[in-house]
Amino acid sequence: MAHGDVKHDYHLVNPSPWPLIGSISATVMALGGVTWLKGLFGIPAHTPWLFFAGAAGVLYTMFGWWRDVVKEANEGDHTPVVSIGLRYGMILFIASEVMFFVAWFWIFFEMALFHHHRTLSSIDEVRQAWATWPPHGVETVPPWQLPLVNTLTLLLSGTTVTWAHHALQTGDRKGAKIGLLLTIILGVMFTSVQAYEYSHIISHKYFFNAEAQNAGLYGSSFFMATGFHGFHVLIGTIFLTICLIRLMMGGFTPKQHFGFEAAAWYWHFVDVVWLFLFAFIYVVFGTHAGG
Repeated sequence: MAHGDVKHDYHLVNPSPWPLIGSISATVMALGGVTWLKGLFGIPAHTPWLFFAGAAGVLYTMFGWWRDVVKEANEGDHTPVVSIGLRYGMILFIASEVMFFVAWFWIFFEMALFHHHRTLSSIDEVRQAWATWPPHGVETVPPWQLPLVNTLTLLLSGTTVTWAHHALQTGDRKGAKIGLLLTIILGVMFTSVQAYEYSHIISHKYFFNAEAQNAGLYGSSFFMATGFHGFHVLIGTIFLTICLIRLMMGGFTPKQHFGFEAAAWYWHFVDVVWLFLFAFIYVVFGTHAGG
């Protein structure tokens, strides 16, 4: 530890119950998910209580573990050496999230760029199904309406979170609070607009044309990519909200505010992913349906 009689810069973590509690909760949540969908151990399907019990344990672990990390920082345990390790950890986490989205982009690009190779099949249905991407007859989402609004919303939120970070670095706590609050509001706006967009897609059956071959593949890739991004926006909004609460309670200083920096990094990552989603899924490969 950094305090006491210890002479090194490394923080030796005290015994903690959170890894065990988190592992048990995650296992219960996974089994609960299977039970909810298929049934397990004699528990009939469509029984969600086991899943939510595990999810509650995971949330409890997150709260308790991160509370302890904040307490360690306030007690001076996060020395410059420890802070470097925390930064490396966050960078690697974001890198893993990048690869997560690479998987969804990969399948979308594979179908968008190489669908014509499947037209060499001797089966007529296969040739017709892969003749175009998006599949012929599928109505796509107009990119210059709600998706453009959400793009501008996220770009603006990137500027406000940068403003908040700069204000915190210069000791302007009021400016940091205002910038952070505006970022959170913009994040909530993005989520609200996307929820409305999804409801519009479902009600108008954009990707549910029964006569369109491969409509399900297009809809699945669209919802998985944009839906998981929306989930990341929700997580980022919660992350920033916690930072705002800590800031209002007197936390963070111009020299020590890695928790806020990590949230800002995550938010910029969310911004960049959306730019790729908007450019390729909505614009490049979404405006030529049936072409």
